[in-house]
Amino acid sequence: MKLDKYEKEVLAAFEAGTLKPVASKDELARIRAAARATAIKDQRINIRLSAGDLRDIQVKALQEGMPYQTLIASVLHKYATGRLAETGTNPPPTA
Repeated sequence: MKLDKYEKEVLAAFEAGTLKPVASKDELARIRAAARATAIKDQRINIRLSAGDLRDIQVKALQEGMPYQTLIASVLHKYATGRLAETGTNPPPTA
């Protein structure tokens, strides 16, 4: 595997044990708890999507480096918690 200069520096720092955490222990504990809470998937649903929408979602998931089901779950979670912001790229239809 070829590494660029930055990647080599990070690897050397990791191997030397000189990397320093950027978050406090309290902050890490809070982040871990939030991750555990959002990772619990105890319900299954089935939905129908158009072939085009599914293909577009799969492409976006590939660009993000995640499974498309994870991307869909993430978008739904953000919507359900009010953290999904509209960009305004699709104006509302006119009457």
